[in-house]
Amino acid sequence: MSKIRVEVSMVIDAPPEAIYAVISDYRVGHPAILPKPYFSDLTIEQGGQGAGTVIRFYVSLFGQEFHYHQHVTEPEPGRVILETDIETGQFSRFTLDPLNDGKQTRVTIYSEAPASPGVKGFLEQLTQPPISRRLYRQELQQLADYVHHQS
Repeated sequence: MSKIRVEVSMVIDAPPEAIYAVISDYRVGHPAILPKPYFSDLTIEQGGQGAGTVIRFYVSLFGQEFHYHQHVTEPEPGRVILETDIETGQFSRFTLDPLNDGKQTRVTIYSEAPASPGVKGFLEQLTQPPISRRLYRQELQQLADYVHHQS
């Protein structure tokens, strides 16, 4: 099965700990950085802080609504947060790399999702990466703005 892969990075003027605190906080921080109106109805089913959190949310694009049901893990606590869709295996990974003696952080969002079979999958592979990159850039900019307003 074909996969749709997307990766976007941004250097943010904040230490990794401050950024990780926002991304891993699914009650306040993480919802604040999600691009509106695309992401909506984030619901916490379990946890709310980092590993063990289970969330549901919707993404609306081009008049279609996509439902996600994800489990959060921390493969490298303090550095990597992984959100994996329980039904599809689709995942988004946030990786934080310290720069400039920890004064800055390169934040990378990488996602991988199965493509549909046939022509539909071909079209998904053409259209989803540029759309996802745009959303990820917006999310990273909102993360940078949020962290700066917190300090």
